[in-house]
Amino acid sequence: MDSNNKKHNHSSHNGHNDNHDKGHHNHIEHHKHMIADFRKRFWISAIITIPILILSPLIQQIIGYEIEFSFDSYILFVLSAIIFFYGGWPFLTGLADELKKKQPGMMTLIAVAITVAFGYSTATTFGLKGDSFFWELATLIDIMLLGHWIEMKSVVNASGALQSLIDLMPTEAHLFEDNNTRDVKIDQLKSGDTVLVRPGEKIPVDGKIVEGKSNINESMVTGESKPVSKTQNDKVIGGTVNGNNSLKITVEQVGEEAYLNKVIQMVREAQSKKSKTQHLADKIAFWLTIIALTVGFGTLTTWLVLGKSFVFALERMASVMVITCPHALGLAVPLVVAISTSVSAKQGLLIRNRTAFENSRKVSVVVFDKTGTLTKGNFGVTRFKSLSDSYTDQEILAMSGALEAESEHPLADGILRKVKEEDIEVPKVSDVETITGKGITGNVDGTKVKVVSPGYLEENDIEIPKKEKTDTVETIVFVLANDKLAGVIALADEIREESFEAVKMLKKKGLKLYMMTGDNINVAKKVSNKLQLDGYFAELLPDQKLDKLKIFQDEGEFVAMTGDGINDAPALAAADVGIAVGSGTDVAAETADIVLVNSNPKDIYSLLEFGEKTHRKMIQNFIWATAYNVVAIPLAAGVLISKGIMISPALGAVLMSLSTIIVAINAQLLKEGIK
Repeated sequence: MDSNNKKHNHSSHNGHNDNHDKGHHNHIEHHKHMIADFRKRFWISAIITIPILILSPLIQQIIGYEIEFSFDSYILFVLSAIIFFYGGWPFLTGLADELKKKQPGMMTLIAVAITVAFGYSTATTFGLKGDSFFWELATLIDIMLLGHWIEMKSVVNASGALQSLIDLMPTEAHLFEDNNTRDVKIDQLKSGDTVLVRPGEKIPVDGKIVEGKSNINESMVTGESKPVSKTQNDKVIGGTVNGNNSLKITVEQVGEEAYLNKVIQMVREAQSKKSKTQHLADKIAFWLTIIALTVGFGTLTTWLVLGKSFVFALERMASVMVITCPHALGLAVPLVVAISTSVSAKQGLLIRNRTAFENSRKVSVVVFDKTGTLTKGNFGVTRFKSLSDSYTDQEILAMSGALEAESEHPLADGILRKVKEEDIEVPKVSDVETITGKGITGNVDGTKVKVVSPGYLEENDIEIPKKEKTDTVETIVFVLANDKLAGVIALADEIREESFEAVKMLKKKGLKLYMMTGDNINVAKKVSNKLQLDGYFAELLPDQKLDKLKIFQDEGEFVAMTGDGINDAPALAAADVGIAVGSGTDVAAETADIVLVNSNPKDIYSLLEFGEKTHRKMIQNFIWATAYNVVAIPLAAGVLISKGIMISPALGAVLMSLSTIIVAINAQLLKEGIK
C-alpha cells in the first residue's frame, strides 16, 4: 500500500474555492426556481396572447371576423410589448450569455427573431407601412417558453457532486496533546500535530500512524473491497473509515493538500470542461441564426438594388427573419427529451446530462469499475468445509456464525448472511474476545472456538493445508476448536449474475470492454478472465483511473465509464458518458451523467440503444421543423414574386402550425419504439 501512497502527491492543487461549494449547495434550489419562473412566464404570456390573437388583422382574416376600433393597434402594441419584455426576457439574457461564451445557439436564434418581429411591428404601429407580426411574436415566445419549461422539468439537475464529496470530509478531529484530547476544527490542525481516531470514526486527515493497529476501510478511495490492516508508520488517507481499534496519527496533509480535496479538485476541473459541450439543438440553432441573418440582410440588399422601396425591402427582410425561427424547433427537442427522460426513468435510467445521453450512440469503449459494479461489492462466503472428522461442514459454519454475530468485522457480515441462507441455527456463545488484527475467540457450547486469519496459524505453528495457501483471490479464515484446526471458510466479492449477460450484449454491439479497479491484481485478473473482458487495470487510485481514461480519449475512443464509488468520481466526470450504479455513493451518482437505478450492468446496453433511438427521433424532428423553413424562407424573401407567388403571413402561419403539430406527434412515437 505504501508504494501507492507515494503516488498521492503528484496531483497539483490550485486554490480551493469555497464559494463554489456553497454555490453548489444552492444549485438545486436555483434549478427549481428557474422551472417555476419559466412556468409562470409561460402562463402569463399565454393569457396575454389571447387578446393579441383576437385583435390581429391576420387572424381575423383567416377566421373571417372583424373587430376594429380607433386605437386597437396601440392596444396590440402594449400587450405585445409586455410579452416581449416579460416572456422574452430569458431569451434576451440568454442571447447575451451565449454571445459572451462565443457560442450562439438556441437563445440567439429566438432572441433575433423576437427582436426583429417586435421592432418591425412597432415601426408599423407608429407609421411605417406594412403588416405587424405581433401575433407571431406572441405565439413564438409562448411556444419557446413551453419548450424550455418542459425540458428543464424533465432533466434531473446535475449538481451537488462537490457538496457530497465535501460532506465526506470530517469537520472535527480529536487533537492529542499533553496526554489529553480536545476536539478542534480540522482547519486548526497543522502538519506534525497528533490526532486520536476512535473505532468506527472517519480519519480526519492524511497522515501516518504513530500508535495502534486497525483495519481501515479505504474502499471509498481505492475501491478495494477488503479492509486494509494498518499499523505503525503506515500512511492513512483522510475520509477513510477506521475499523475496530483506536489509532494515533501524525498529521501530514490537511485541508487543501489532503488527498480527498485533490479528488474534489479533479472532479471540478472535469465538470467544467464537460459543460462546454453543446446540445444538438444549439448546434442547429447556430446555423439557422447564421442563415437567418445572411438571408435577411441579403433580401434587404437585393430588393434595394433591384430598385424596390425601402419599406418593401424591410418587410421582406422582417418576414424572412421571423419565419427562420421555427416554432416547431422550439418543441422538437424538448418534447423528445421529456418523453425519453420519463420513459428511461421508468426503466431505471436517470438522465442527468442530456448532451452525454445524446452522444451515447458514439461510445466505442466501456470502462467498468469492479467493486459494486461488476461484482456485488460485499464479501460473500464462496465455500466452507470441515477439516476434521469431529464436525460437519454445517457445524463449522454454525460455530463461526456464533462468534461473528458478536464481531464488527466486515467479513462477519458475509459469514452471517451465509448462515441465514443455509438456515442454520447458531449455538450460544460466551466470553467473546477480539484477537487484535487476527480474529475472534469465544466459548461455543463448551468448546473454545477461534475464527482466525492464516497469519494466526503461522504464528502458532499450526500447519495450513496446502490447498489453502495458493488462492490469493479469496479471503480465507480458519476455524479452530480447542486450538485444533477444524475447518475453513473462504469469502470473496461475488460477480453479479447480470454482469455476464451485460458483457455478452455489449460485445455483440462491437464495443471494447475494460475494467479499472483499486483492488489487487490477482482479483482483477480473475474477474476479468471470468467475464472475458478485453483488458483490466488494477491497484489504481482515483487520479490514476482518470489518467487511464484520458489515454483512451487521446487515442480517439469515445468512452463510457461505469462506477459506484468516490474513487470513480473524477473518471465519471471526465468520461464522455459517465454512468453511475445506483447502489453506490451519492458522489458517484452526482458526478455521473446517467444513473442506473437498479444497479444492473445490463441497463448499460439499454441505455446505449435508447440513446440511439432518441437521437434518431431528434434528427427526424429537426428535419420536419426545418423543412418548413426551407420552403418558407425563399418564398418570404420573394424569390417567386415575378410569378405572383409570395408567402403571405397567413400561409406562413398555417404552415408553421402544421410543422409544430407534426413534430409533437412524432415525439410521441418515441414511446412506441421502446417497448
